Amino acid sequence: MSPAREFSFAGATLVVERRGAGDPVYLLVHGIGMGRSVFADLIANLDDRAEVIAIDLPGYGEAPEPRRVLTMERTADLIAAYLRGHADGPVIVIGHSMGAQIALELGARHPSAVSALVLVGPTVDPDARSGLRQLSRLLRDIAGESPKVIARGAREYVRAGPKLLTKFRAMLVHRPEDVLPAVSARTLVLRGENDLVAPRAWCERIVASMPDARLEEVPDRGHETMIRDAAPAAALIRAFAGDR
Repeated sequence: MSPAREFSFAGATLVVERRGAGDPVYLLVHGIGMGRSVFADLIANLDDRAEVIAIDLPGYGEAPEPRRVLTMERTADLIAAYLRGHADGPVIVIGHSMGAQIALELGARHPSAVSALVLVGPTVDPDARSGLRQLSRLLRDIAGESPKVIARGAREYVRAGPKLLTKFRAMLVHRPEDVLPAVSARTLVLRGENDLVAPRAWCERIVASMPDARLEEVPDRGHETMIRDAAPAAALIRAFAGDR
């Protein structure tokens, strides 16, 4: 495991941690209020036969707060700048929740940096594009989660700082449905069977709107399927990547 390092570009900074070695290379992009630490179990299920790059987005986890909250598009440009200088070739981008929106923008704006996409619990469902609806879905979804998952998530939300509401708005104004047709990379849409934040109908719409996409579900999981007992999600990701 390499030590976490900072990467800055155009006034914003990522914190990057790399683990494992080999091919494929996975890039993990977390959701709103989170950080790379929530992916510890997923990384442990992937890094024995692949390289995993986990990042804290600007203003999350250990990454410093930028002067202005980044849009999904600008965040994708920042990640692409990192990949241009620090990756030997295209990577498989795994985006969870809001991270799926950033992954889509990477695929549309920087296709040469992306070999494939994995959109896990993708937001924002156009039928619930409001703060109240998103928060209601999330709270109902996590109600059945373990105390460990809830505590870890709460810790990361606190670390996300006083601009969290502005970050939430930046997520909500982005329209992933407009980006989908522009993404040529093959794509796995992955959701927990009980995910209330990313309903099946929305995930099916994503698949239908993309040139090369398919949907898989993890039984008995909700929106946090990559955080709590990530082995089932990791198995589907590895199969999709050809890393069986």
